Amino acid sequence: MHFEVLVEDQSGKTALEILLPKILDGRHTVEVHSYKGIGRIPKGLKATSDPRKRILLDQLPKLLSGYGEKFSSYPSDYLASVIVVCDLDSRRLQPFLHELQACLDTCNPAPMTRFCIAIEEGEAWFFGDIPAIKRAYPKAKDKILNSYVNDSICGTWEQLADAITPGGAKKLLKQGWVAVGAEKSQWSAAITPHMDIESNKSPSFIHFRDKIRELTCASEN
Repeated sequence: MHFEVLVEDQSGKTALEILLPKILDGRHTVEVHSYKGIGRIPKGLKATSDPRKRILLDQLPKLLSGYGEKFSSYPSDYLASVIVVCDLDSRRLQPFLHELQACLDTCNPAPMTRFCIAIEEGEAWFFGDIPAIKRAYPKAKDKILNSYVNDSICGTWEQLADAITPGGAKKLLKQGWVAVGAEKSQWSAAITPHMDIESNKSPSFIHFRDKIRELTCASEN
C-alpha cells in the first residue's frame, strides 16, 4: 500500500519519516509532505490563499480532491491512502473531525483518507515515550517530564521545552517562531529514533499507529 502523509510543519515531517518505517515494517511505501502551518478549512471549502504559502488546511479541499482524481487512475490492485496529521491546539476534537470529514465528503471521487490528530500538539507523542526523551536528552528534568498527563491540554511544546532546552520555552519565544520551529525539528530528529511504537502511552499516537496498521492489514487481505 502507498501512503501520502500531509503534516503541518517540518518537525512533524522529520518525526514521521522516522516513525512510519517502524510502523510499516518496510512492506509499504510512504511520502511525507510538510506544510508551513495549519491554517483553517476555508468557508465554502474553496481555498482563497496563495497555494505557494503551503498552509495545510487552507489547501486541504483542493489537495483531497486532487488525490481522489489521482488515486482513481491507479490499477485496482494498487491501494493508496491519504493520512492527514495535524495538531488539535485549542480546537474541540469532535467538531474539528466533523469539519475535516465534511471536507472529504465533497470530493468525487474521494480518496481513502484518515485524519489523525495530535492532542494537544505533536510533542504529546514524544511525551508518550519518556524513556526515549531521556535517551535523547539525558539531562532532561524528570520533575517536568513526570508531571505531564498524556494528551492533556497544557501547553505541550512549552512543557517539553522547559524540560530539555536551556532557558525553556520563555527563552525560545524571545528568539521568535523561527527559532521555535528549528528547536522542534531538533527534538524530532533526536527523540524519534529512540521511540518504541509499541509502548507509547499517548492515546493520539496509538490512534495514529493503529489506523495505519488497519489500512495495511486490509490491503493484505
